[in-house]
Amino acid sequence: MSHWHYLFVMAACVAVTLPLELVLGARVWRRPRALLQALAPTVLVFVAWDLWGIHRGSWFYSEKFITGLHLGPMPVEELVFFLVVPICGVLTYEAVGRCLTWVRGGPPPWSADDRVASGPRGGGGVSA
Repeated sequence: MSHWHYLFVMAACVAVTLPLELVLGARVWRRPRALLQALAPTVLVFVAWDLWGIHRGSWFYSEKFITGLHLGPMPVEELVFFLVVPICGVLTYEAVGRCLTWVRGGPPPWSADDRVASGPRGGGGVSA
């Protein structure tokens, strides 16, 4: 089981933030193009940084906690980390925006009404 430890932690992160999409209507998963635009810079920079660190010998990954699947020298779990953590961050950001809109007198986050495409705060945010 310890070989799956890293992936279990990533699955737990998704499981904890998924209600933000389903209950509070963060609308992150429903806008895949916007999500990809938000993820691409982060994933590209950190994958490059990780590969450079591995190449230089600055860090390594304990085989005890990873599955052993690699993309080049990088464990697949590390790529999953670079995807999951930003997604959880965007979900949290959008859910907090929905809640703030509600606190300021807007519709409750769990209501079925559609928000303006520019985001929960009337501007900014991840938009389609």
